[in-house]
This record gives sequence, C-alpha cells and structure tokens, in this order.
Amino acid sequence: MRVLAQFLTSASDETHFPPPGLPEIAFLGRSNVGKSSLINSLVGSKIAKTSSSPGRTQTINFFSIRWAGKPSPELIFTDLPGYGYARAPREVSAGWNRFIEPYLTRRPTLALCIALVDPNIPPQTSDQQLIAFLSLLQRPFLVVATKSDRLSNNQRAKSLAALGEAFGGTTIVPISVKSAAGRDELWRTIRTAASVSPVLLKS
Repeated sequence: MRVLAQFLTSASDETHFPPPGLPEIAFLGRSNVGKSSLINSLVGSKIAKTSSSPGRTQTINFFSIRWAGKPSPELIFTDLPGYGYARAPREVSAGWNRFIEPYLTRRPTLALCIALVDPNIPPQTSDQQLIAFLSLLQRPFLVVATKSDRLSNNQRAKSLAALGEAFGGTTIVPISVKSAAGRDELWRTIRTAASVSPVLLKS
C-alpha cells in the first residue's frame, strides 16, 4: 500500500491545534521508544524526525495521510512528545499538560491511540499509567511492542505475556520497523478505526 504523507503543523498549545476534521491516529509512548520511526515506516518516507537523543519531540506534530491515486487526505497522524525522560527541560515537560492532556481528553476526531512500548525492558509504570488514562477516557487504543526483532521467539512471547498482564490483559501487537513485521496488521487496524470514527461535517 502506497501512501503520501505531508507535514501540516506543530502544536505546543491547544490553541495551535488545526481545526478538527479528518480522523486522527495518535502515536504515544516513552521517549526513544520509536514513535517517529514507526510513522516513517508506515508511510514509507522520513517525514517524522528521529533522534538518538530521547526527549527531542516537544510538540504534537500533525501529518496528513493520502492514499496514492486519491485526490485528498483521508486521515491524520499525530506524533506526540515522549514521556518518562527525566532530562527533558523542566520548563518544557511542565508545559506538556497544556496540550497533551487537552488533546487526548477533548479532541473530537481522535480515532485511535497507538501506545508504543519496548518489549526489551520490563513493564514500565509510566506505560501502565498511560493505558489506565486512555481506558478512563474510553479512547480506543492499541498497544504496539516496537523493536520486537531484537528478541528471540521465546523471549518475545514471554515479554508480550508480561506486558499484557501488566496492562490488565491488553493484547500486545509486536512490530518491527527493521523487518516490517506486523506493519500490514497495524495498517488494517488504523484503517478500520478511521472508517468508524465520527468525521466532523463542514458547515
């Protein structure tokens, strides 16, 4: 599947959000878990900036997604700042609540939250808190285990079971940016979520 992605805007305040319209797919997770890399893998281009230094994404970045041959975009990807990185500038991390929480709580066209976790480390409290928060908001979400190719089949199975138990029985979908394993399944989930999401009608 070939898609065309375009950067739209960055927002560090709720007033900077673009007008809601198309269904939005949000990518969330700890700093350096691979959110931008996964977005780039899904769209087939390096549209989201990646960095080996965690905590670099400090705004919500919006990207329009259009299928090749279609005249206009059909959905929006949003790349949210990572959490759980103590060295992020205090004045920046302190301001995240001004736009991350309002986005997750009030954004009317948020169709799916993709929560990325690292199966190479034990379940993290911050990830558990995110899952609990999304559940409380009744936001549709999918937990994706990135960097799964770094584990053997046996290690991966044990890690996914531990993550699922830590997250209250949530199904964990393994994916690898390197091998593209799991990418087609993730795209199917995204398209299904976008198709059932309420889209705002233009007046």
